[in-house]
Amino acid sequence: MGDATTPCALVVMGVSGSGKSTIAERLAARLGWRFEDGDRFHPPANVAKMSAGYPLTDEDRWPWLQAIADEIDRICKARRRAVIACSALKHAYRDILVHGRDDVRIVFLNGTQDLVAERLAARKGHFMPPGLLASQFMTLEPPQPGERPVTVSIDASVETIVDDIIRQLNLVSE
Repeated sequence: MGDATTPCALVVMGVSGSGKSTIAERLAARLGWRFEDGDRFHPPANVAKMSAGYPLTDEDRWPWLQAIADEIDRICKARRRAVIACSALKHAYRDILVHGRDDVRIVFLNGTQDLVAERLAARKGHFMPPGLLASQFMTLEPPQPGERPVTVSIDASVETIVDDIIRQLNLVSE
C-alpha cells in the first residue's frame, strides 16, 4: 500500500465535467481505498438551494467543506485511506480540507475549458448551462506548489490518468 509517506486521503479536485467522480472512484478501486463523493456532505439547505437553481455562496460552502474535513480527520485517525471527489476550486476551500495535514494530498484534474465543454456536451442526460462552466473556470484557483498538488491532464483515458496519479504519488495499486 506504500510507505510512511502514503497519504491517508486524496482530494480529487477540478471544475464540473473534469471527471472528478469517475477518476476518484477508479483511483480508489485501484488502490483498494474507500471512495467518497464530496457532494454527499452537503447540508439539506445547500441541496435545496442548488435544486432550485441558485448558486452556492462561500457562506453556504463552509459547513459543507468542514464536514468533508471532519470525515478526512476520522478516516486518518482510524488509519484508513480514502479518495474524495470535491470541486475545491479555491485555495481557501482546499485550506479547510487539508488544514495543514501532510497526509492529505490534492489531485488537480487539469483541462481546458474547450475540452471540458466538449465532454459535457457528450454526456447523456446531463445539462450544464455554458455560463456555469465559464463561472467554474473564473472561480478556479489552480493549486500552487506550496499545496504539493499532483496535477494531471484530463486529456487522456481514465486508466492513463489514474496511472499518472499513482506514479506521481509513488503508490502501489492493488
